[in-house]
Amino acid sequence: MVTPSIIAESMRSAVGVQQPFALHGAVGTKVAVAQYGAGEPIVCLHATGHGGRDYAAFADAMAHSGYSVFVVDWPGHGASPPDATGRRVSAERYAELLTELVPALCGDVRPILLGNSIGGAAALSFALHHPSRVRALVLCNPGGLAPLNALAKAVIAGMVRFFAAGERPARWFPRAFAAYYRLVLPGKPAAAQRARIVAAGPDMAPLLKQAWDSFRQPDADLRARAQTLAVPTLFAWAKQDKIVAWSRSKAAIASIPGCEMQMFCGGHSAFLEDPEAFNRAFLSFVGKLTP
Repeated sequence: MVTPSIIAESMRSAVGVQQPFALHGAVGTKVAVAQYGAGEPIVCLHATGHGGRDYAAFADAMAHSGYSVFVVDWPGHGASPPDATGRRVSAERYAELLTELVPALCGDVRPILLGNSIGGAAALSFALHHPSRVRALVLCNPGGLAPLNALAKAVIAGMVRFFAAGERPARWFPRAFAAYYRLVLPGKPAAAQRARIVAAGPDMAPLLKQAWDSFRQPDADLRARAQTLAVPTLFAWAKQDKIVAWSRSKAAIASIPGCEMQMFCGGHSAFLEDPEAFNRAFLSFVGKLTP
């Protein structure tokens, strides 16, 4: 018998990494990871409510360019089971997972971390705590770099209420979530993955509520710590982003020594929405890294 829970799991799995993948233990839970190619390691970290399938085309392209690409599904996303520790979603929790996941995947080799949204914030936090374990960062519209002023807190509170309605579940939520995601991922190349994210949206609402709630906590603000970043970094910004807007993050990024910045078409995920331009920029950036 096909139950609602089976349908929800199928929709969630469609957003995440596809077979073949492996489950890896990390700080009390397990996460699904798919590997593409062989060579210098890249670890890809997705946004909340998304999944590793965001990176499928990028991973294919980089595998053909001689890289080993590890694509992660965060706990409760895609093919990963819920966080067995019961810990709530946050960039700091995800950064904690990387402390065991990175060496498990890459051994003693320092990876390039590619992170989007909360995945970008997790990559940044991990690099700030463990700079010797990261070769470079490529951050796509990461959280944690905009001021937590009254306006930001009001917007976050509104998003927490929105996803709490989805968790109940409110009958209007699926249609509203679909409209929201037309703003988040407007780029045509993202259309298929956007449809999968939208289909899984009602099931992902509880984790999305937790994530948005975490954004207003003091440890979500990475601006002061980011000024000490000692890892080569490329910020790859989708310039149409209405939520993680460049205008609100640019001051913090300007304070980071030696970082690079490029703009791309799209609403949140340059690698997914403007893939050819992003891939060229990525290869150009990593090609300049010292061994």
